[in-house]
Amino acid sequence: MSGKSLSKVTRRDAESTIAFQPAIGQMGQEHMSDNGDQSSSSELRGKVLYIEDNPINMDLIETALEVYPGVTLIKAQTGMEGIKLARSERPDFVLLDMHLPDIGGLEVVRALNEEIASGKLRVTLLTADTLSMDIVKAMSLGAYDYWLKPLSMTKFEAGLRRALTRKDTAP
Repeated sequence: MSGKSLSKVTRRDAESTIAFQPAIGQMGQEHMSDNGDQSSSSELRGKVLYIEDNPINMDLIETALEVYPGVTLIKAQTGMEGIKLARSERPDFVLLDMHLPDIGGLEVVRALNEEIASGKLRVTLLTADTLSMDIVKAMSLGAYDYWLKPLSMTKFEAGLRRALTRKDTAP
């Protein structure tokens, strides 16, 4: 993994940063697939759009995805930029921070509602909020899942694999 490690970062202002627990050490080797078969990270393919304004969080996700050579990361720092990239790049999976500088995650989900409803787009919300009304509303509008920060590496890998292989098992 090119000597990089992911470590816990403390809370900054009202925004939280992602902290993987435990740190990635053996990622990118063999993983159990949803059906119990061994599969390597090199088999996973797709485009991931990460809409996040915190550069530390962006770096952590980028580092975590390095072990997946078939996965392309597309980055957006604002909600409006994310909406534009979601429509032009057609990612397979969107990771969406709920607290963005221009518009909130709920507004992004509303704007992408047609793509989500058609099944062309899977959106997972990333938040430090436990269960806010915005999360409930976004889930009712079709967001696929929500992950709480700090994010476990196990949850990240399982969610990424499920989204990119289109396994319809419950998150």
